[in-house]
Amino acid sequence: MAAIGDDAGRGGAPKATPAISDVARLAGVSKATASRALTGRGHVAAETRRRVEAAAAEIGYIASPDAASLVTGRTKNIGVVIPFVNRWFFGEVLEGIERALLTAGYDLTLYNLSPHGPARDRVFDFFLARKRVDAVIAVGVDLAPHEISSLDRRDKPVVCLGGTAVGAARIALDDLAVGQLATEHLLHLGHTRIAHLAGPNAGALPNSVQGQRRLGYLEAMSAAGLAPVDDDWIVECEMTFPGGYDAGRQLLGHPGQRPSAVFAATDEVAFGLMRAADRLGIAVPGDLSIVGIDGHEYAEMMGLTTIEQQPEEQGRLAVEVVLRLLGEGDVADPLPDSGAPLATRLVVRSSTTSAAR
Repeated sequence: MAAIGDDAGRGGAPKATPAISDVARLAGVSKATASRALTGRGHVAAETRRRVEAAAAEIGYIASPDAASLVTGRTKNIGVVIPFVNRWFFGEVLEGIERALLTAGYDLTLYNLSPHGPARDRVFDFFLARKRVDAVIAVGVDLAPHEISSLDRRDKPVVCLGGTAVGAARIALDDLAVGQLATEHLLHLGHTRIAHLAGPNAGALPNSVQGQRRLGYLEAMSAAGLAPVDDDWIVECEMTFPGGYDAGRQLLGHPGQRPSAVFAATDEVAFGLMRAADRLGIAVPGDLSIVGIDGHEYAEMMGLTTIEQQPEEQGRLAVEVVLRLLGEGDVADPLPDSGAPLATRLVVRSSTTSAAR
């Protein structure tokens, strides 16, 4: 049964779909202003934007992203390439990116990027090369020059959050300084037998995040007139709880001299190390002090001393930079300066203590 007032129900012509001109007329603005207010592109006074949005809601107007794309050449979609989606740090960054993009009126397309191989090539040569995204945010990924060039040729700006990419805007910690600070904290507590659980390929890739943290450890030890007691005191592992557990058993179960302190490349590695120490009957911090990096949500519960960063805020900053690259604002910025390193702070808890005499 047709509702009263339904033209189609009375045999009349169906009611026309609201158009942008209807919104403009109701709000008392031009079509161009109404379009800018609803798409978020260009400056519109806050009160005018509210009036246009209220008019659109009143008549049921929904902006067509496809139509807007034809006019602007933009998809209002940002591609995010990320190596892991099931690890705490990357999940936090992704949440920050998603919230910031939604606020800006953008969609997100996520690509889980493998280290190398045909699957990775398809992401750059097929998916990102087509007009599916306006720009790319790479999280914790080392991008090759030809991958940057491929996106550059198609006018798709790239922002790197961590990782490396020559010629791209980059936001990152000073990982070398972070590695130094973590090691210096243990040195200041009187430890001299300090080991390091490093990320995978840290020695082979000195410019990577894990490579820079390893170099920070070595520089702090060298500045103190020390060196790792044994080559086995730098153990590379996956930057995960299981990776830290396996590496911890290898390090602590070695028949040679045992370290009194360990700098772990991430908090998750530190958690695994703490579990390995417990299984081997080694008390933390009485027999072994441990420091990590990240500020993981479980760090306080585990009593872990860590160098805390803010991954969700880093995701928001990456979006801010990518929007500047796209000219979302008064002036387009061709290559925003990444500026000072991202903020960190040392949070001391019960997993570190003074070295035993």
